[in-house]
Amino acid sequence: MESNRQKKIAGILQQDLAEVLQRAASSGGLKGVIISVSKVNVTVDLSIAKVYLSIFPNKEAKELLEGIRSNTPLIRHELSQRTRHQLRRMPQLEFFIDDSLEYIDGIERSLKGKDNPLENNDLLDKRKKS
Repeated sequence: MESNRQKKIAGILQQDLAEVLQRAASSGGLKGVIISVSKVNVTVDLSIAKVYLSIFPNKEAKELLEGIRSNTPLIRHELSQRTRHQLRRMPQLEFFIDDSLEYIDGIERSLKGKDNPLENNDLLDKRKKS
């Protein structure tokens, strides 16, 4: 259960990180790439922030994630400058890909296609645990 302080810090980090990453992507020459911060989780001691990113298009997500991870100290410094009146210490940033949209899209495709388990009962038998 997150405390109110954790939620506030996560919200501040999410908003500022989205601005920093999108500005860095556009100034870095990445046209047509959208980086959004889908969720930020802050630990109880406020020392680590887990940042979940949604990157569109998906085929460039792994490369961009590696670039973001390698530039974490610069991103953390930029964030500390933006939040210096709100936070005493900037938490360590850990970046992850949020693949929930891909998961939802896969479910939708299977429901619309021939692999629909609701229409084809044979597929349900294959998916049940033995």
